[in-house]
Amino acid sequence: MIDGPSQYRSRCRIYADILRAIQEGEQAKVSYLLHKANLSHDRLVNHLTKITGLGLIEKKSDGDIVYYEITQKGKKYLMEFAKVQEFGDAFGIEM
Repeated sequence: MIDGPSQYRSRCRIYADILRAIQEGEQAKVSYLLHKANLSHDRLVNHLTKITGLGLIEKKSDGDIVYYEITQKGKKYLMEFAKVQEFGDAFGIEM
């Protein structure tokens, strides 16, 4: 993901990392996402709110347990992001 301490992830890459983590876990809780997406709690919650609003994920609950599921739109985002990343890699451009 990140080559060195001076490398920052773009918002698009962070969204893709969160979506991949949710897709891997199917029903991903915040604690799981904190580890997989490598974000602080505040930043993760901020991004989750934004991508929920975009319709890429859905917030669900089972009693007191809150988790996130990826939507079809989120899966399409991941497919398109992979294409963009592949294109960038072909020309040596960081995405």
